[in-house]
Amino acid sequence: MLALRLARSTHPLVLMRRLLVAAASAGVGFLLLCALGYASGHPAHSAAAVLRLLWCFVPLAATVQFAVAVARTDPSTRPRSGLSAVGLGPVRLTVLAAVSTAVSCTLGSMVALLLFLHLRGNLSGLPFDGAAAGLLDADAPLPLAAVLVLLALAPVAAATACGLALRARPVSATVPDDVPEDRPPASATPPTGLPWGVALIAAGLAVEAYLSRDDGRSLLPLPGRFDATPAGVLAGWTLTAIGLAMAGPGLAYLCGRLLQAVRPGAVRLLAGRALMGEARRIGGPLGVVCAVLSAVIAAYALYGTGPRPFGPLTALGAVLVLGCTSATLLTSALEAKQNRTRTARALLRLGAPASVLWAATALRAAALLVVFAPLTWLVAELAALPLTA
Repeated sequence: MLALRLARSTHPLVLMRRLLVAAASAGVGFLLLCALGYASGHPAHSAAAVLRLLWCFVPLAATVQFAVAVARTDPSTRPRSGLSAVGLGPVRLTVLAAVSTAVSCTLGSMVALLLFLHLRGNLSGLPFDGAAAGLLDADAPLPLAAVLVLLALAPVAAATACGLALRARPVSATVPDDVPEDRPPASATPPTGLPWGVALIAAGLAVEAYLSRDDGRSLLPLPGRFDATPAGVLAGWTLTAIGLAMAGPGLAYLCGRLLQAVRPGAVRLLAGRALMGEARRIGGPLGVVCAVLSAVIAAYALYGTGPRPFGPLTALGAVLVLGCTSATLLTSALEAKQNRTRTARALLRLGAPASVLWAATALRAAALLVVFAPLTWLVAELAALPLTA
């Protein structure tokens, strides 16, 4: 009940982010139901049904990541000194954030169920002259238990991930907002995941190259283009994505170090120190975005030249993954900006012009673009090379 009351009185931008989480959960639920419908309508193609279900876990993971990022930036669940006096300490606020996330995702799952049943003609006849009946296997019965389990995946996974992520919230997040902080951002300890990330990227590319020696298209069938059953390339891309996510914080930290090299001025020093402090927060989402973009480039190189290369379910999944990962990156950047508020105010009180802060922000963005854009292109080319050879 408290979560619903907070949702009613929340800021419109925060409410919009929650609605985006619900929309992403609806898309994931719809894809899972489509996979269930395919499995019910094609019992002889069990391997293809399993592969279709495996593809659904990619947008599910992106949705869970986005839900965690939204929960971290929600001001109603941020620990404050006054809330502990009324019994809302960090533990209860974490539970509240998890419940709010579960409510948003459950709403999306219900919308997905209604839309799926409507397109199948189970509610009020076949819409669109039955155009979607074949795609959704409208003639096949749906097991109720399987429907409930699949629709519960997104709420349960998102709520659990939010609880685990907010439980490890740093102590600095509990500092009251009225406490002054007159120091520039200090450099954090360097992330330690860069070597492991590089190793996973190399391992993922090696797995893709080894398993695509004969026919890349038969090893990476997309929804609507099932020609074979192995999913080795999907496993290789998963390793590459995990490696980029692990290497992202280390690369962002190195970007901050490079900005301060060779007699830095005030703008470069401020940009570099801030980027080093934010490396853990924005590096992971930035690495995931690079992995998604590299996969899109490789998939286009493999399928983009043929007639109707992508089916509607593939398009929906790609939109979900691209949208959720991009929104996660923007939300993480917003969280970093919120954490820099006291520092920015202190610098303005000391007489620093506002143009210096804008220049430092632009310099950080340019440094990240210079490092991560070539990395994305390189990974995409290496991933697509054995598939198109």
